[in-house]
Amino acid sequence: MADVQTQASSIEAHALARHVRMSPQKARLVMDLIRGQKAQDALQTLRYTPKRAGKHIEKVLRSAIANAERKAEDAGSPLDVDELYVANCFVNEGPRWKRIRPAPMGRAFRYQKRTAHLWVGVAEHHVAAAERVAANLAEAEAQKGARGTMRRVRKALTGKRTPSKKGKK
Repeated sequence: MADVQTQASSIEAHALARHVRMSPQKARLVMDLIRGQKAQDALQTLRYTPKRAGKHIEKVLRSAIANAERKAEDAGSPLDVDELYVANCFVNEGPRWKRIRPAPMGRAFRYQKRTAHLWVGVAEHHVAAAERVAANLAEAEAQKGARGTMRRVRKALTGKRTPSKKGKK
């Protein structure tokens, strides 16, 4: 029974790319395009987005999908990749690289090169998770064979003979 309970929850996975050499503000523009989409649709969107952040985010999304497949494989349950969607994604600011540019009269101007941390999480749709659990239960029931059938019949027969305990305290 514990095995069935662990499979009842939907499979979720995430991936993180740290210190990506890109402004977080520019990466957020692309992240907003894929938030809430199905994983395959999000990959298509990223592939044809003319922004430079698209290829970095696509790489992280592919990694998150692979992590979900691996997690499902470790749990021993089948996973339909077409049922994954981008559950949550965000961009955090990474450390800034401080650089100095020569300026007139021996001075120096300071500028900052920004970095970003890209985080993408995918999850299985709750309807697909329920279907997967139902399929696993049906398969487990079919695996029981004649022995399991005899147990169920015996339990049903003995259950009818026992008196009801509703009125007793």
